[in-house]
Amino acid sequence: MPDNAKSANPPITPHDLQILRDLARRKAEIGALPIQKERFELWRRLNRLQSVRPLVWINEVPWHELNWNDELTPHCAKGFARQVEMSLRMELYQWDHFQGDMVVEPVVYSGIVGGPSSSYAEYGIKEQRVEAANAHDVGYVPVIKTLADADQIRTPKVWFDREATERNFQQLSELFDGVIPVRKRGIVHQWHSPWDQIIHWYGIEQLYTDMYDQPALVHRILGNFMKALHEVVDQQEALGMLDTSNGNHRVGSGGMGITDELPPAGADPAHVRTRDQWGCSTGQIFSEVSPAMHEEFCLQYERPMMERFGLSYYGCCEPLHNKVDMLRSVRNLRKISMSPWINVDTASERVGADYVISYKPNPAHLAMEHWRPELVRDTLRDVLARTRRNHVELILKDVTTIARQPQRLWEWATIATEAAQSAAGA
Repeated sequence: MPDNAKSANPPITPHDLQILRDLARRKAEIGALPIQKERFELWRRLNRLQSVRPLVWINEVPWHELNWNDELTPHCAKGFARQVEMSLRMELYQWDHFQGDMVVEPVVYSGIVGGPSSSYAEYGIKEQRVEAANAHDVGYVPVIKTLADADQIRTPKVWFDREATERNFQQLSELFDGVIPVRKRGIVHQWHSPWDQIIHWYGIEQLYTDMYDQPALVHRILGNFMKALHEVVDQQEALGMLDTSNGNHRVGSGGMGITDELPPAGADPAHVRTRDQWGCSTGQIFSEVSPAMHEEFCLQYERPMMERFGLSYYGCCEPLHNKVDMLRSVRNLRKISMSPWINVDTASERVGADYVISYKPNPAHLAMEHWRPELVRDTLRDVLARTRRNHVELILKDVTTIARQPQRLWEWATIATEAAQSAAGA
């Protein structure tokens, strides 16, 4: 547990209190609008594979480029107050400028304080980074080369600071008393994608070689690491850190997890299990690997983890149009990510009405030297025309730059929403 986990948050000054309550008051007013229930119902129907127009959601945007008229300029002191302030400011900014089909709830959630952290070193293996001039080009030196190296993988310590969790909840409750309700919420969104983490220790080139030359080593790494991931989830469940994931939050790399299929009948709200949640995984570095090898060295290890959950999501940036038949082996699969590099016709035919196509429009369109809204419009209309037979969500993510022109993102949202609404009437 971090040394500062039990330290109290500093008192909120009257100046900061007024700022936070004003922001929360506006969130409560927006959250009470009838359109929130309408959109909530659209997401519920989409996730149930019912007939509904394509839905639009935008996340993973370059917030450092979006400040317009000081709408994202913080005014609270640093620390807890500023964290709460920026969370509210970003939600309100998105509502004002690039909604898509976002849902704003008239509630503030207070999360848990716990771990393990995201440090890969907690799994017993320390990564060795190769720094580069461009932060996006950072690489990793392979540090797992033998079976003995693979056997150094350990299960990290899981901790849950109940006192800090309660303290944060009480402070938020006092802060927003009479303005907006505050609710406790445990973990609702997790990734269990082994290769996203293992590649920091192993290296892509070594993986591709070892699948042929040292398959036993690849299997040992995966077996040990997935054992650790399962044990982490076991501990989180036993400690009461999980929360039912059926609400207005992201699942996988896709849209909202709003559903009436979770939790299943007979669930105990006082003891949330993984089966009361969405699960997800992805094998991004297997994009050009055959379905057979993807199954052997990736999916067969992901499947048991995904099937611990009530519903699951698969994929991120990798094209999966040729691997839908393989993914059908995941019994609780509900959504499949489809990146900008898929063959749309193939994806549409193979997915049919059996899953949600979580389509990822190309974020590079927002980074071009010259903004071309007609390119965005034509591309989205074409994709939606080709997927009329499917259940579709448009998820704009991985937007690293908008050329410091916030209006590009605002216009993208308008174009996508209009395209989605037009598709419904086509």
